[in-house]
Amino acid sequence: MNDYWLYAILLAIVIIAILGFYAGNLLRQLAKQNKMEQEAKLAHQKALAEHDHKVLSSVLLITRAMKEEQCEFDEGCWRLSVLLDSLKTSSKLEQQFPAIFKLYNGIKHLAILEERKKLSKQQRMKEDYQRMTTVADMHQEIVSDLDLLQQYTTERMSILRSAP
Repeated sequence: MNDYWLYAILLAIVIIAILGFYAGNLLRQLAKQNKMEQEAKLAHQKALAEHDHKVLSSVLLITRAMKEEQCEFDEGCWRLSVLLDSLKTSSKLEQQFPAIFKLYNGIKHLAILEERKKLSKQQRMKEDYQRMTTVADMHQEIVSDLDLLQQYTTERMSILRSAP
């Protein structure tokens, strides 16, 4: 009878050891998986930050060109709106820079490039007038937004550069 208990205890020890080994393997796999997920998350955040840094560089360039009157406001607002919409780590920019987006929304339906060439002279003049009056009506608001956008872009680029 004593041998029976001895074998039972040995069997229990072996089973516990096997279960402990299995649990240890599962914990190592979980730690490895968590580490890989964290690395993937950091790589994704880095890619988003790099994308946004490139976009913000373009935004800063266009903003400066508009402030120095080297770029027409209608074209600049068009380009800025598209670029700002493509940012991955920023949101609610339409609320921060309403004049830029308002001008874009006011002119985005107008013909450009090949479509513009297909218009009659009268229709082109009508669209040009609409574009010019929209820009003139919003000029001061856009200038204010450009100052804010330049400050925002500079600060955001600094944050993205210092991010891990």
